[in-house]
Amino acid sequence: MTGVDVGDTFDTSVAIDAASIRTFATLAGDMNPLHHDAAVAAASPYGALIASGPQLASLMLGVDATHFSAAGEAVGLGFDFKFVKAVPAGTTLVLAWTVTRCDYKASLNGWIVAVEGTARDGAGTLFVSARGSNLVRE
Repeated sequence: MTGVDVGDTFDTSVAIDAASIRTFATLAGDMNPLHHDAAVAAASPYGALIASGPQLASLMLGVDATHFSAAGEAVGLGFDFKFVKAVPAGTTLVLAWTVTRCDYKASLNGWIVAVEGTARDGAGTLFVSARGSNLVRE
């Protein structure tokens, strides 16, 4: 496929702060105190507010969608996320994806592009792993 090859990588950094955690959880209707109440979160095993799984998945999906929409018309077909470790407020993550497969599908008039992704901090700690596929049309 023009512009997309197996082995391509793309990433971005994002700071996860208390305000973004609270805002996303509120917008998502997730009222878990671990995302809103600093005192409850501090007394938990996590020691601080933590990001919700949907917040992390949304950020990772945004990186994927932005990247592939630059190559043409792009839509996600399906993604699986594994939340390995809670992300506390104050963490900066690198959200990275790698193209693992790229196959033309005539019936869809486009390319099925498979990706694997991670969310890691600067020390390399894995917080989220993911796999997914996109339909990309030039």
